[in-house]
Amino acid sequence: MAQGNNYGQSSNGVADESPNMLVYRKMEDVIARMQDEKNGIPIRTVKSFLSKIPSVFSGSDIVQWLTKNLSIEDPAVYLCKRTMQNKARLELADYEAESLARLQRAFARKWEFIFMQAEAQAKVDKKRDKIERKILDSQERAFWDVHRPVPGCVNTTEVDIKKSSRMRNPHKTRKSVYGLQNDIRSHSPTHTPVPETKPPTEDELHREIKHWQMQLDRHRLKMSKVAESLLAYTEQYLEYDPFLVPPDPSNPWISDDTTFWELEASKEPGQQRVKRWGFGMDEALKDPVGREQFLKFLESEFSSENLRFWLAVEDLKKRPIREVPARVQEIWQEFLAPGAPSAINLDSKSYDKTTQNVKDPGRYTFEDAQEHIYKLMKSDSYPRFIRSSAYQELLQAKKKGRNIPIFPCHKNCTPTLRASTNLL
Repeated sequence: MAQGNNYGQSSNGVADESPNMLVYRKMEDVIARMQDEKNGIPIRTVKSFLSKIPSVFSGSDIVQWLTKNLSIEDPAVYLCKRTMQNKARLELADYEAESLARLQRAFARKWEFIFMQAEAQAKVDKKRDKIERKILDSQERAFWDVHRPVPGCVNTTEVDIKKSSRMRNPHKTRKSVYGLQNDIRSHSPTHTPVPETKPPTEDELHREIKHWQMQLDRHRLKMSKVAESLLAYTEQYLEYDPFLVPPDPSNPWISDDTTFWELEASKEPGQQRVKRWGFGMDEALKDPVGREQFLKFLESEFSSENLRFWLAVEDLKKRPIREVPARVQEIWQEFLAPGAPSAINLDSKSYDKTTQNVKDPGRYTFEDAQEHIYKLMKSDSYPRFIRSSAYQELLQAKKKGRNIPIFPCHKNCTPTLRASTNLL
């Protein structure tokens, strides 16, 4: 009895608030309500052959009692009623729709009864005054937002078991089987002693904060979105896979005919090559003819310096190391120096970083500036090129099988730029 009186208390007489005790108290409360003579689970005597079994209840009795007394069906009624109200502000969120589908599967046998309850409540709500109805809708929405919060949010009506476990005396000691007062693992023959953890220093905290800030900035996608993108990519490039769609005139990977490769490298692009330029700016830049057409379009818009700078930096990355310092200065004087003949627009951060890098020239001196110009062309110039009449006419001409003249390089192109048509 003495042991029973100390149940739920620590050795010093203080009530034990450990996570396990929180769960045990909830279980005790539910069991005590089940055992109530008036409102608990009905207990009866079952007659068998030549015998009687007293104090019996079935599993279905427990389920019915839980459903009735713990309001398990209330969320289902609420969500079902929401679907009957054709209002944009009452439309189910994604997580609510998933919960409704899950509840519908769980209560499949009595879903008709739940639907009738929701329908009856909806009819009663329609008879109310408009203002009163809005107030009740808001109150009901707030109630379920608190008791059934969005996944990932803290449920303020429940005690966070894990948090309680961390907050409650993290250095709690136990009496081990060896009579020593400490962590039971540290004195076990099968475990090595665990060193005591030291509080983090200020530098460690700063590094940890920086790490989690970087994690927050990471771009994340749902697997469903990734799968959709992969399927779209596969469908888009299907006709360019010679093992899935036989090319004309033949597949050079399984025959000795190299005509297909020769057509791909020719200066007269076919319909498939021209169409591929529209898949993305990288596709246009990889094709020498695509680069020429894109450059001609930029010249017509007086912004060819962006592509010429990008190509010059790509050429710099492939130069012998002994030629790099001189080439870095040439690019700087042509595109970035004050009063440069082909000045490009950079943001202050990229310009300052590039200015520092030029003092110690290398193959990747203009990395930040090149990335900025690439994003600028990709978001601004390239979409206009794809929508331009020049590209559309070229695409339509190739579809009809007609040849068109390929535009020569602009007169302002440098020898390096002319050579760069075979870079990628």
